[in-house]
Amino acid sequence: MRNTLREGLALPALLANPLRPPRKGKRIGEGRAVLVIPGLATGDVSTLLMRRTLRARGFVPSGWRLGMNHGADLAKLARLEARIAALHSQTGRKVVLIGWSLGGLYARILGQRVPGHIASVITVGSPFSGGRRDNAGWRYYEMINDHTVDNPPFAEDFSIKPPVPTVAIWSAIDGIVAAHSARGRDDESDLRLEVRAQHFALGTSRRCIEQVIEAITMADALG
Repeated sequence: MRNTLREGLALPALLANPLRPPRKGKRIGEGRAVLVIPGLATGDVSTLLMRRTLRARGFVPSGWRLGMNHGADLAKLARLEARIAALHSQTGRKVVLIGWSLGGLYARILGQRVPGHIASVITVGSPFSGGRRDNAGWRYYEMINDHTVDNPPFAEDFSIKPPVPTVAIWSAIDGIVAAHSARGRDDESDLRLEVRAQHFALGTSRRCIEQVIEAITMADALG
């Protein structure tokens, strides 16, 4: 409960996210495409600062361009598969996937479905492991969807590690997603990277975004 209440401290940065400039640093992206998938009940506005920072570092980031992420959606998944294939074809290089919260579940499933187009999968506070009701948001999820958290419309099991370099970023003070759900077991990702931030700060804190970029570099080393 203390962690959940602490989430309120991260809301100002989340709301100001569209107006905040990126922190500059070494350009390491070399023009690689990055697809950033937002969390539950959010859209591309929530990932603007992360994408601006990635662009400042030499990547070519894009949002998912599918409006609000209300939950598991097979039609949206199919459109993302096509986007990833197109980005791979256009750039000649495999695509980095970053998924924040629910977006990380999409990223892991896409990593299973189209691994030939994907360089790495980075999940940020994503509940891919453990019980589906171990997290604070499951009631809200079921309220706005026509399926339960135990019965999503995906055939894939998102706890299974995709056959590409996979990094799980998690926080012990996350007030929305339980730490063990976002960290996962040893066999569910290649690396687990701990940050100290509220759930809503994971994609809006400049420090956390730096760690996401670090995770891309770590995944590259695995590839």
